[in-house]
Amino acid sequence: MKKKLIVGNWKMNGSLAANQALLDGLTAGAATAACGVAVCVPAPYWSQVQALLASSAIFLGAQDVSQHASGAYTGELSPGMLKEFGVRYAIVGHSERRQYHGETDEVVAAKTQCALANGVTPIVCVGETLAEREAGKTEEVVKRQLAAVIHANGHCISEIVLAYEPVWAIGTGKTATPEQAQQVHALLRAQLRAASNHADLIPILYGGSMNAANAANLLSQVDIDGGLVGGASLKVADFLAIVAAAQ
Repeated sequence: MKKKLIVGNWKMNGSLAANQALLDGLTAGAATAACGVAVCVPAPYWSQVQALLASSAIFLGAQDVSQHASGAYTGELSPGMLKEFGVRYAIVGHSERRQYHGETDEVVAAKTQCALANGVTPIVCVGETLAEREAGKTEEVVKRQLAAVIHANGHCISEIVLAYEPVWAIGTGKTATPEQAQQVHALLRAQLRAASNHADLIPILYGGSMNAANAANLLSQVDIDGGLVGGASLKVADFLAIVAAAQ
């Protein structure tokens, strides 16, 4: 059985002092964690967080990565830059990037490809909006989003981490029921199996307002392999409770 993976997404939060306090608590509390643990932090803090995590088992992650290895792309962050700071994971295609920065399925697929080619593990996000769910389009949307990534990456798809984030449950306090989440995770697992002989080794994380109260029920589902955690990742006790639930 593969280990579960809990990833904190700090989004646009943090300060030098707050990061120090948060990571002091997390590194102490997660020292004996039986699951994988990572934190995806804003780029200005990579150096600080790399140093703070140096003697811990927690991995450093980025919140985005460019689809280009280098060049005249002002403001972009190449996978080679991530590697220099010891970044293991990069979130790709988060719903906020799709919504606010116009990232298309094709851009997400290209970012995934560039990350993989340069030794960074992409955490590829898929998910539907409330309007799409209410219109009965959940399956259509998530399968389309994942298909683009599979098409661009072929057999390398086995090296990604996938995250299902129902957009209607991000930062709203709403959460998909364990049964609703499992239904979509099972759908994604079947799609991966059609593309890879190693599909069962690909972690599929749940990314819709997982918190200390609901983590255990969500993580008990057969196809939910961990969590992509937003707000709760900024609170030591809450994030460690999710880590504990994953064990």
